[in-house]
Amino acid sequence: MSIALEASWLAVLKDEFEKPYMVNLRKFLQTEKEAGAVIYPRNTDIFNAFNTTPFDDVKVVILGQDPYHGPNQAHGLSFSVQKGIAIPKSLINIYKELATDIPGFVKPPHGNLEGWAQQGVLLLNATLTVRAGEAASHQRKGWEQFTDEVIRTLSEKRTGLVFILWGNYAQSKIPLIDQSRHHIIKSVHPSPLSVERGFWGSKPFSKANTYLEQKGETPIDWQVY
Repeated sequence: MSIALEASWLAVLKDEFEKPYMVNLRKFLQTEKEAGAVIYPRNTDIFNAFNTTPFDDVKVVILGQDPYHGPNQAHGLSFSVQKGIAIPKSLINIYKELATDIPGFVKPPHGNLEGWAQQGVLLLNATLTVRAGEAASHQRKGWEQFTDEVIRTLSEKRTGLVFILWGNYAQSKIPLIDQSRHHIIKSVHPSPLSVERGFWGSKPFSKANTYLEQKGETPIDWQVY
């Protein structure tokens, strides 16, 4: 695992990379590769969320749990897949909610959300790698400790952020967030297993923009181009 982290993130997280859990995580990933495991996303995309959305540019955080484990899907942004790859069911449901939430939203032909990330939407998975074909295979190896620190650091060093937390796992991170400084939007997960229980009509995207505008920030253009 090479650490090619954008400068503003490295400035606030550099100490994490020397801690024992991160040393052990690097050893684990090296052992996986030596055993012939295919790991997603590719090495250069592991920190893509950070490198696309600098620390000082973050406006919204959308928290996922695990990278996609199919070929060519994961590229370091939660819920996002590379162009040319079938749109995952959860993202299809996100697009359906966007179509009712944001006037004029048109469902795109792909699932690449880099345009959101470039506007300040940190698309953060709690676990940043996965073994091919094996969901959750890199959970509890150290990544969660790192991404918890990311959330905690954003909470402490920034103000006026929107945290969009879908499902119980994402909402378990609420204790890391100072709600007197930031705004939390939560609902069930957009997965087909839960979407009918309150995702439809939850309007997270317009709610996020309303909050940003109240803080004098430019709202997010949620259209995917």
